[in-house]
Amino acid sequence: MKRRGILIILSSPSGAGKSTLSRRVLEDDPDVSFSISATTRPPRPGEIDGQHYYFKSREDFMALVDSGGMLEHAEVFGNLYGSPLEPVEAAITNGKDVLFDVDWQGGQQIRNSRLKESVVSIFILPPSIAELESRLRNRAQDSEEVIARRMSQSKSEISHWAEYDYVLINDDVDVAEAKLKSILAAERLRRDRRPELVPFVTALNKEFEERQT
Repeated sequence: MKRRGILIILSSPSGAGKSTLSRRVLEDDPDVSFSISATTRPPRPGEIDGQHYYFKSREDFMALVDSGGMLEHAEVFGNLYGSPLEPVEAAITNGKDVLFDVDWQGGQQIRNSRLKESVVSIFILPPSIAELESRLRNRAQDSEEVIARRMSQSKSEISHWAEYDYVLINDDVDVAEAKLKSILAAERLRRDRRPELVPFVTALNKEFEERQT
């Protein structure tokens, strides 16, 4: 039975496990694809247009924004980033789910877009602030200055938790993954996402009528 796809928004403060959970879902579920962003920054060595990003000029990017062709967008360090509407809309129309790894601002824009009825938003919380800082340090990817900035930003990010449909506390990544997959399974079974149910129930009623004749 064909269903309409969903837009999965995952948000969290840096270090809460959003990227790990996203990667696991994408690896395990062939019906979920990652939303490819558009950007005005130049490609880095090895990056392929349409695979890593949609690389666009600033003029083309803003033309998409002005025409309503971006689900969300933001400017970061002088470069524009955003989620093109057309490939996302095509995916969910064909029953495929699209995963967005975005901050609360990007999530807010998507929830206010014309595809808002297809959105399932999930916020990932750390078990504690001490654990959040520990995870950032254990990644050994960032300088002390960057860690301090991420920790400073985390309070603001966490303050938006109540805007989301679901909230997971990631104290065990395997448990959080299982809960995330349960959410997706339930959302896929929602009646309003399964247009095939109308003709199916119509056929059942027809069987009743045939049995009575």
